[in-house]
Amino acid sequence: MDKNTYDKGFEIRTAVLGTEYVERATANADEFSQPLQDLVTEYAWGAVWGRDGLPLKTRSMLNLAMLAVLNRPHELRTHLRGALTNGVTKEEIREIFLQVGIYAGIPASVDSFRIARDLFAELEDTDQ
Repeated sequence: MDKNTYDKGFEIRTAVLGTEYVERATANADEFSQPLQDLVTEYAWGAVWGRDGLPLKTRSMLNLAMLAVLNRPHELRTHLRGALTNGVTKEEIREIFLQVGIYAGIPASVDSFRIARDLFAELEDTDQ
């Protein structure tokens, strides 16, 4: 493991997904799943998200589209929160999921809208 890349990934992962989420993921890791947590932190968040080629907002937008297409609702929900943190607006999220509907199918779009709507309602409830 490259400690510098891992540390950079941990910093980005925490900034995007929040301290609580990362602490929970880390605390829930056991001997079996710890290597996955390390891989995700070092490579996904450090080596890729940590590159200079795209801003975090753009990376979030790409992730939303890919996760919607791949039908990964749990990760989509997680990355919706991260996208909002990275400055992606609800209107931009709507446009991403409309684009998903055209290029990947209406069912993927419908499910993505449903997940986003539920998350937005949950976030509004906690803000009040």
